[in-house]
Amino acid sequence: MRNIWIIARKEFKQFFVSPVAYAIALAIFLIMGVLFYATVLSAAYQQYAPSVQVILGPLATIFLFTTPAITMRTLPEEQRTGTLELLLTAPVRDWELVIGKWLGAMGFILTILLVTWVYPIILNRLVDPGIDQGILVSGYLGLVLMVAAFSAIGVAVGSLFSNQIAAFFTTLGVLLVLWMIGYPSMAGGSLGPSLLAYLDISEHFYPTFYRGIIDLKDIVYFISVIALALFLGSISVESRRWR
Repeated sequence: MRNIWIIARKEFKQFFVSPVAYAIALAIFLIMGVLFYATVLSAAYQQYAPSVQVILGPLATIFLFTTPAITMRTLPEEQRTGTLELLLTAPVRDWELVIGKWLGAMGFILTILLVTWVYPIILNRLVDPGIDQGILVSGYLGLVLMVAAFSAIGVAVGSLFSNQIAAFFTTLGVLLVLWMIGYPSMAGGSLGPSLLAYLDISEHFYPTFYRGIIDLKDIVYFISVIALALFLGSISVESRRWR
């Protein structure tokens, strides 16, 4: 555990000295700010009270596209600079390295998510009698689980590359496939489409967490994706010892 903590803390600090990380965070806040302002303005003109879902929906989509940019510098950067080989010769287990990198990235993402709470706070003051706190809590719980799965996949994919751009686009491709893989299930109800619907990440957020429902099967799904991705990432790092 000590090694994981040291790696995670170092990774977390690295984000705050990287201009790319600041650019990603600024882009998230700018996009959310513009969407939030436009939605509130539109609601005022049309005289209806916007729900907290006007924040949760855009955040889910924004993190789908920005998480690969956050994780692309974890293991690829170590491989590019040659420090990964040094780490592999240190008394650090492969899974400790992968989990440490993932926790460091998650720390940065959770910091951004924490700052986005300013939007629900503002919205709660604008609408009467306030926003639904149950949907807010379940929605943010779903977002945390979903971005944890996104970042675990990003770290696992990043273990395959020394080029950050390649890691970014491959991770984004994998996430988009998992985001839309359930679309064929709309055409029928046989086992194949049902399996695709189960694998669809969005199907474990929008029907439940997004609507204020906390379902144990969705929590198990996200934890399974995280565990599988980190396991595959550890196997990938371990394979470098034998190359």
